[in-house]
Amino acid sequence: MAFGWIDEQAELRRRAGLVRTLRPRPADSPLLDLASNDYLGLARHPEVTEGAARAARTWGAGATGSRLVTGTTELHAELERELAGFCGFEAALVLSSGYAANLAAVTALAPHGTLIVSDAGNHASLIDGCRLARGTTQVVAHADPDAVRKALGTHPGPALTVSDTVFSVDGDAAPLAALAEVCREHGAGLVVDDAHGLGVLGAGGRGAPHAAGLAGAGDVVVTVTLSKSLGSQGGAVLGPARVIEHLVNAARTFIFDTGLAPAAAGAALAALRLLRREPERAARARAVAGDLHARLTAAGLEAVRPDAAVVSVRAPSPERAVRWAADCRAAGLTVGCFRPPSVPDGVSRLRLTARADLSEAQIERAVRVIGETRP
Repeated sequence: MAFGWIDEQAELRRRAGLVRTLRPRPADSPLLDLASNDYLGLARHPEVTEGAARAARTWGAGATGSRLVTGTTELHAELERELAGFCGFEAALVLSSGYAANLAAVTALAPHGTLIVSDAGNHASLIDGCRLARGTTQVVAHADPDAVRKALGTHPGPALTVSDTVFSVDGDAAPLAALAEVCREHGAGLVVDDAHGLGVLGAGGRGAPHAAGLAGAGDVVVTVTLSKSLGSQGGAVLGPARVIEHLVNAARTFIFDTGLAPAAAGAALAALRLLRREPERAARARAVAGDLHARLTAAGLEAVRPDAAVVSVRAPSPERAVRWAADCRAAGLTVGCFRPPSVPDGVSRLRLTARADLSEAQIERAVRVIGETRP
């Protein structure tokens, strides 16, 4: 029978407590949201939604084609210029998602003969980029520059180190300055995914590479998503102009994909301009994360100290993590639930995202609900 193996896989997932389900949410949910990645609270900001609406009215509902055919509008070019300038890089290239941006950067910059050194905690999109690249990948210990140095020392040819800047599971930051130093010792490039750093870290939210003094470096390439702090959708690659030009000519997820919808580009541009005008939003998101961590640990919960806006709370097992998240939802609080294989260490967690627009009362309520529903 065609696809007969699917039933067996489904049963194995059920037994392990790893079944995932879709849960459509209404437009106006009564739940307190600590599960989304809307770090700055901009997804529903009037300026951002109006930016999306205005772009749709002006350019239409879709980009109408790939970026190299009809899918590049003046709006896309404007977003690229302002995004690169804000983050401190020479150029930017906008793609349809952060996932596509990571695939583009890794595959186009690691041809045959390249060694790719990949952090064990990297996001799935970076992992898939490594799998699709023609180079050879070596996975090294999490956030360990010495492990990267050792790996690079075994390869005399071109090399690339790939890492998240802020890891999505525990919210811990990569040692970017140390990684860059190691890469420079060996003439290797550094590609980092700043999905969880843009809008939260760096001066006014300019990102983790900016905070580490790596913005504009000729050997550093940064990927970002427009779907977290900027409250929109899409992704981008930032770096030297010659690297971006190479991606235009070599990155398959750019060349063969339809361009980002104008509404998403318009929303991201509006959010970027709002962040530039209100840089205190970044500091507020970090402060809320620190407050959540302090209150959770004071309540006796095992929470990981956040380096950005992600706060992770350990759960005893996948099944109990699912039940804990469900009990939180029943009490009016939405939280993320991370289980294997999404977590590289096999430890299930509740994943909370601090938002700049959370009030003191909402923070207190969230901590109370999590504490009262603990397994």
